Amino acid sequence: MEPRRAAQRDAQRGAGAERVAPRHVDRIAGARLQGGRVVDVDIVDGVVVAVTDAGTTPTRGGPTGGESVIDARGYMVLTAPAEPHAHLDKALSWGATRPPGCDLGAAIDAWRAYAATVDEDEIHARALAAARKLVANGTTAVRSHVDLHDDHDPLRGVRALVRVRDELAGVMDLQISVMVNEVDPSDRARAAIAAGADLIGGAPHISTDPVAETNRLVDLAEELGTGIDLHVDEFLDGDHAMLEVFTDRVATWPAGQIRTAGHCCRIGSLDGAGQSRAAGALSRADVGVVTLPITNLYLQGRAGCTSVPRGLPPVRALLETDVTVAAGADNVRDPFNPVGRSDATETAMLLIVAAHLDMDTAWQLVTGGAREVMGLPPAGPSPGLRADLLLVRAGGLDDVIADAPPDRIVLRAGCVVAAREVLVVVDPGGTPPSDTPPDDPLARAAPCDAHQPTPTFEESR
Repeated sequence: MEPRRAAQRDAQRGAGAERVAPRHVDRIAGARLQGGRVVDVDIVDGVVVAVTDAGTTPTRGGPTGGESVIDARGYMVLTAPAEPHAHLDKALSWGATRPPGCDLGAAIDAWRAYAATVDEDEIHARALAAARKLVANGTTAVRSHVDLHDDHDPLRGVRALVRVRDELAGVMDLQISVMVNEVDPSDRARAAIAAGADLIGGAPHISTDPVAETNRLVDLAEELGTGIDLHVDEFLDGDHAMLEVFTDRVATWPAGQIRTAGHCCRIGSLDGAGQSRAAGALSRADVGVVTLPITNLYLQGRAGCTSVPRGLPPVRALLETDVTVAAGADNVRDPFNPVGRSDATETAMLLIVAAHLDMDTAWQLVTGGAREVMGLPPAGPSPGLRADLLLVRAGGLDDVIADAPPDRIVLRAGCVVAAREVLVVVDPGGTPPSDTPPDDPLARAAPCDAHQPTPTFEESR
């Protein structure tokens, strides 16, 4: 099959079927928290305002108040995941590229060869399908890196992702970090920010002069007033590290200005003293670290035959040093990783297996930790937090992570943006949640904003 057609086929498979407008919710009734308590969660203007024992608080509007309620009996209510490190412009291209099992260098070569053959629309189709799949699985915020192209149209990937961001603005927060390569002139990076990218990114450790390239990228971020998210030391052996240069440069940045180090594989192969120095530098500079277990377990350590390193930073040591740590999936079904479900439960599972985290900490890294690294307000089923929530039919967090149950309802700012189960929305005309759902469970829930066009999202039943 011709490469572009294969990529479009994979994109269509990930796009889902029926799409409907987001629906506003006032109350989630009878959901189970992580600690086991069964509660009602009240939401106003996209924020959780109350969490009370189930059934103890009447609806706010009384029998005619027009309240929309989700019957969440049998579900857990969790903070919705965020994906702090994706490559939507590459996603779902494995079917077109199909390189052999490869390390990072070979994956880069395979992607660059394919990228030279595709246009903005092809990138957009795959990126949109991948983003919709993330939303369907519960993710309401994504930071995606995007390549610049060294040809006649270097910004086509940026434009494609800006289109995705605009189309999904009602269901997902999408940040775009432009991958500036050493061959990219600084004016190309400036043009990418002007075209809609949010952050300066790059991978200085693979450049011919990692120190100079790190300084150039930090200079650009400072000039343009953006945050920065760099691929940092994605290797296990060698002396071409740039972590110390990066942390030194951004240590004086004002609080709240995003500075993120992705991968950080090299730290995991240092001795204890080296790990301690790296953790201290990250903590002092307030640099958030994103570990990416599935892709780095696939790419790293291929040359070793005994005691193969895992390709992850020492996550527990970083947490103990008060480093902000998040976890993401990185690449999904592309030359850098041929598998992946676009599902935070998969990332959390790998953190438990490969980083030896407990379940609560693993879930924190793909939810609260990810949002913190992304500079987003905290979310979750607690008063005062944004109502970005994931309802999963499960008895406990162990079931969620181990089984990845398919029955899920996803809320962003108090609006249902995806549902894989019959959604029981009860009209407050007086009918309480019951075991018998209405014929059309979405019919009486008002759209989140009836005055503005709302983007579409996946729904499967």
